[in-house]
Amino acid sequence: MFASVGAGGLALAISACSGGGTETTANTAPDASAPAAPESSAPETSAPAADGGGALAKTADIPVGGGTVFKDQKIVVTQPTEGEFKAFSALCTHKGCPVGSVEDGAIVCPCHNSKFAIADGSVTGGPADKPLAAQEIKVEGDQIMLA
Repeated sequence: MFASVGAGGLALAISACSGGGTETTANTAPDASAPAAPESSAPETSAPAADGGGALAKTADIPVGGGTVFKDQKIVVTQPTEGEFKAFSALCTHKGCPVGSVEDGAIVCPCHNSKFAIADGSVTGGPADKPLAAQEIKVEGDQIMLA
């Protein structure tokens, strides 16, 4: 009886190994790894899409003379004058902290209180000494999208 259980177990082990070996090599390892990367980046892409068909924001969401920080996308969008939209990296050039807000015409980093101009990202108050990097956006109708 022990021999038949052993043989049955051996048959299962062989079948599991051969099927598992093929699946692990061909399907599980590569396919699990390969789709995982696109799937993990797809939700990031689909998050803005859920907000408006790929749009980051509506133009009405960005106040004139102010802006909005989009933490997930690491971008800050400003509207220095009516109808003029700019975008900058939301990472402070001083120590890499994410900027926290747009107040009184300045993009403000909460870590060390560096301030940047909403029109061009230039430093208006240290300790940062380099401007925020400009980012590409496009405005189509009332939608602001990453370019």
